[in-house]
Amino acid sequence: MSTTPSTGTLSGSVISYAIWADDGRRLAEFYAAALGSEVGEPYPDEHGNEVAFPVTVGNAMYVFWTSSSFTAPAWPQQELPFHMDLAFPDVAAAEKRLLELGANKPDFQPGGEHWTVLLDPSGQPLCISQAQPS
Repeated sequence: MSTTPSTGTLSGSVISYAIWADDGRRLAEFYAAALGSEVGEPYPDEHGNEVAFPVTVGNAMYVFWTSSSFTAPAWPQQELPFHMDLAFPDVAAAEKRLLELGANKPDFQPGGEHWTVLLDPSGQPLCISQAQPS
């Protein structure tokens, strides 16, 4: 018996992005501050421990999960499965504030004048750049 694949078009939508870290709450607080948002009500695991911390920005929700087995990528030696690009009207001021919030600036900066790479508090790279005029 053979089956024929459906020819219908899917029309799903992304409702959240999940990001693992050694301390999900700390990472949620970092990105909430960076994006002008707040950390929402945390989600518990099966034992009642708070392990997932949502941050809503516009129509997107980012959920920062605490993972005891999390290891930050060895960037730039390892390829990244994902990273965030954040845009700001004043990149210099944003960089300064993100560093105050716990980010680090690695020596390797492949973006030249186009973007700056920072490492968030969990050690994962993120890029910041100039916001484009709307």
